[in-house]
Amino acid sequence: MELRHHPFMSRYGVPNWPPIWTQAKKEGNKRVTGEVGVLRYVHTNNKISHKCYLVIEHDREHYVGSLIFEDVTFCWQISSMLQEHVGRTIREIGDLEISGSL
Repeated sequence: MELRHHPFMSRYGVPNWPPIWTQAKKEGNKRVTGEVGVLRYVHTNNKISHKCYLVIEHDREHYVGSLIFEDVTFCWQISSMLQEHVGRTIREIGDLEISGSL
């Protein structure tokens, strides 16, 4: 099953993929949506966090998005898997086939 369609890629039934990408600047916040950009960085605080932060590069600018999960273990597994795909496009990552239980 593609990562973007995995049933655990959600929080309270709301899909978390793709994240909303936000860029904070002095002039204000800029947002982009969709499977855009290239993954540059993945961060999770620890093995008990429900959140995973992603940094992408899109049109020569950096944006941050967050994935928030119900399942802590799945969050950690996805974060670890995403680390292996830094440098790939967000669309390619959404296309990844992952097992039902990961």
